[in-house]
Amino acid sequence: MSSGSARRVVSLVPSITEALASVRRDAVVGATDWCTHPADLDDTLEARVRGTKNPNLETIRQLRPDVVIANREENRELDVRRLRESGVRVEVTRVESVPEAVEAYEHLFDEVLGWERPPWLGEVRELWCGPLPEVTASVAIPVWRDPWMVVGSATFTGDLARRLGWANAFADSADRYPTVAPSEVEARGVDLVLLPDEPYVFTADDGPEAFPRTATRLVSGRLLTWYGPSLLEARSL
Repeated sequence: MSSGSARRVVSLVPSITEALASVRRDAVVGATDWCTHPADLDDTLEARVRGTKNPNLETIRQLRPDVVIANREENRELDVRRLRESGVRVEVTRVESVPEAVEAYEHLFDEVLGWERPPWLGEVRELWCGPLPEVTASVAIPVWRDPWMVVGSATFTGDLARRLGWANAFADSADRYPTVAPSEVEARGVDLVLLPDEPYVFTADDGPEAFPRTATRLVSGRLLTWYGPSLLEARSL
């Protein structure tokens, strides 16, 4: 660990919070309300800074962070700009695939934080960043309902699914999260509809009934949509 390593970090991204806490738990001083891992994070956290889309900027400033870690998809450019204008350093990540997640962490640990890389990061690279496997099934992945929204193009979740051998039926969409009706999903002739428990909490009684002609599976949203230590477990999906 270098002498110039970051000692006070605020994370506005649940996946990244879990990853940073796996290396230097004491340095993670602020996180969002959605940062639920590790489960006992509040034992060492100094403050919650509200949500990913509406962080309390004053609370963040009061924490005097060496750096705030954000993500282009999960956080608003407006909040990033306001923090930077007030003199707070903000590092914005971009993660649209599993290899991009690995590269983002390597950059964060090596160049931004000055921390050692965790062992799980090398394992994730070995597990996930090789040649794409043969496709075994076509899937659709809803992430919301009323209106129904599914995973479209250029998303981390879509890439993870493909690396598990699943072809995303909406990967050709112009939108990253297109709005589609369940009937449109079934019209694509997908083999399986994956229903995660976040961001929308699909359950056995809320979700499967919308796809009467297609097999459905309830899956962990953390394993399907988070990038970090959870990628070691995601191979079991």
